[in-house]
Amino acid sequence: MSTTTQTLSSPTVHTALPRARTLESVHGGGPLHWVGDGFRVKTVVPSGGISQERVSPFLLLDHHPPYDYAPLAQGQRGVGWHPHRGFETVTLAFQGHVAHRDNAGHSGVIGPGDVQWMTAASGILHEEYHEQAFSRRGGPFEMLQLWVNLPRTHKKDAPGYQPITAAQIPTVAIDGGTVRVIAGPFGDTRGPARTFTPITLLDVRLRAGSDLHVALPKHHNTLVLVASGRISSGGERASQGDVALFANDGDFLTLRADEDTHLLVLSGEPIREPIVHYGPFVMNSQREVIEAIHDFEAGRFGSVPEDAPGATS
Repeated sequence: MSTTTQTLSSPTVHTALPRARTLESVHGGGPLHWVGDGFRVKTVVPSGGISQERVSPFLLLDHHPPYDYAPLAQGQRGVGWHPHRGFETVTLAFQGHVAHRDNAGHSGVIGPGDVQWMTAASGILHEEYHEQAFSRRGGPFEMLQLWVNLPRTHKKDAPGYQPITAAQIPTVAIDGGTVRVIAGPFGDTRGPARTFTPITLLDVRLRAGSDLHVALPKHHNTLVLVASGRISSGGERASQGDVALFANDGDFLTLRADEDTHLLVLSGEPIREPIVHYGPFVMNSQREVIEAIHDFEAGRFGSVPEDAPGATS
């Protein structure tokens, strides 16, 4: 009686290799315009050809490119008291100083490297001006302001404020550059900003010829603002002042600096809810926007501090 030994081969396991995202489109944004008399900005989000769904949870991105302000002997440059509801404002300072104050009791000055993360949520009044000492001496000024949507469950939360100093933001050295991690993860490093939904916000500086690789969940929408310099990815290019939109088709973002470059990576989990906005109010329905307007006009956002010019109790 003979025996036969049969060898069974192991089944083939096909493991998907990580894939780089495709640079889907490049957008130059709108013309330079003034917000108040102290912020000379270009709006790059929203921009023609980019749907709100493709940039969610981000609502607006204003870039104030470098601009030299003359000394101001009297008065203030900026934007006076105004309301917000339903979202967050994030201000990054690169040059110059901005003073913030709101009617929830928060105030502060942000300078180069600092970040101000304000949660308007149920409603807040605030003002933003060039800091007084900077205004008196003048000089170069560069900032960025981002509006981040809040999900329905948090639009009526109490207002909040995160003053994040440059010293609190970890910096990771990479080949040919640095990455400041403001929110979310970069490798084993996590930024200090607290967010309501998953968000990655990175402030990156690269030398010419250097590469950036960032692992990101495939379903997160991802934008790159080129503050200065020029980048390329997959044969496509974006230059100073452009915002590059990356497709949701890969596990990581990869790009190269074609010259010395300063860029911002913005990535986040989309909030798949209706958006209705009117000026400084971003809600889920027209009824909620009308309610926000009525609440503001009825004084339900509170009053401005008593020491503010023209303040009423």
